[in-house]
Amino acid sequence: MALQTYEQARPFARAIRDAVLRRSMPPWFANAAGGVFANDPRLTTAQIATLRQWADGGAPAGRPVAATRVWTEGWRIGAPDAVLTMPRPFAVPAQGEADYQHVIVPTGFTEDRWVTAIEVRPASRANVHHAVVFVRPPRSVWLRERPAGTLFTAKGQALQGLSTLDEVIAAYLPGAEPHVLPDGHAKLIPAGSDLIFQIHYTANGRAATDQTSVGLIFAKDRPRVRHYSISIAQGDFLIPPNAPAHAVQASFFVNTHTEIYALAPHMHLRGKSMRVRAIEPDETERILLDVPRYDFNWQLVYRPAKPTPIPRGTRLVIDAVFDNSPANPRNPDPRATVRWGEQSREEMAVCFVDFLLPLPISPNELFRAVRGVK
Repeated sequence: MALQTYEQARPFARAIRDAVLRRSMPPWFANAAGGVFANDPRLTTAQIATLRQWADGGAPAGRPVAATRVWTEGWRIGAPDAVLTMPRPFAVPAQGEADYQHVIVPTGFTEDRWVTAIEVRPASRANVHHAVVFVRPPRSVWLRERPAGTLFTAKGQALQGLSTLDEVIAAYLPGAEPHVLPDGHAKLIPAGSDLIFQIHYTANGRAATDQTSVGLIFAKDRPRVRHYSISIAQGDFLIPPNAPAHAVQASFFVNTHTEIYALAPHMHLRGKSMRVRAIEPDETERILLDVPRYDFNWQLVYRPAKPTPIPRGTRLVIDAVFDNSPANPRNPDPRATVRWGEQSREEMAVCFVDFLLPLPISPNELFRAVRGVK
């Protein structure tokens, strides 16, 4: 429902009150164990009390004021310096399940490009469940046998050849904000790179077409800090039928001093919880993120209030727990044995991590001692 005006919000006064009292809105699932996050949207006790008083008092209209929120039409990052688009549209069926679609889009960049803002824009937002955009640099072997510009599926083979060279540069999820980096920060697209779009389409009863685009804004000056994103994942798991709390773990060794800018856990409908820990060389352990009640409907990014220092030799561990029991109301089939897969009825155990690398440190130094990375 729309909640932009009093007239739109008034019929939902009690629902708004109940949602904020339950703290189900605004959505946020990290607890205090992981520290303070810069993008925590939760309401204060005083704000909740104000909404409750308003709803219980008959939801009266306040003093009319001019709207202060400006809704952006077009690109939310501003006019992009470059726009890269799927060469051909994809026909989304009205019914049924569509395999993940991939398309290789050459950038044509003849020199390195530092990028400070990135926005993924589907043409049919009603059909794009999510989209991930990778940078494939010239020396990567990932999907080299596939032609550029042609949509293809890679079911069961999409990760073959994928390495930490192939960085996730952007993602689209309904409600997600564009990637806008702080001053002096940027992501790198090396000269001669391709972008690989990976898109999950869902049918909604109406046939449609989509031609997703990515807009980029380039840095005006050489940055001080490079953002580099990797996925800490475990793809070799088997969740037995009716299991209420099946644990899956993955880890990653950091080979140089770095900082973490953001964390984004990802599981599917059986996802129950995820914790991210840092185990330093002296065995000191810190909790970086604790999501005890994971919700597939809200794919949130958690950005620490200050970048989290990670000493050289630290092991990052993700502990994912899945509920494949009948008690999970979202469970597609508690009788199923569940493995890694692209569709929501299958599962994933991933945490995307955005590292900060002060120049001239390269990702090669970060990844030299990688273990357990998918």
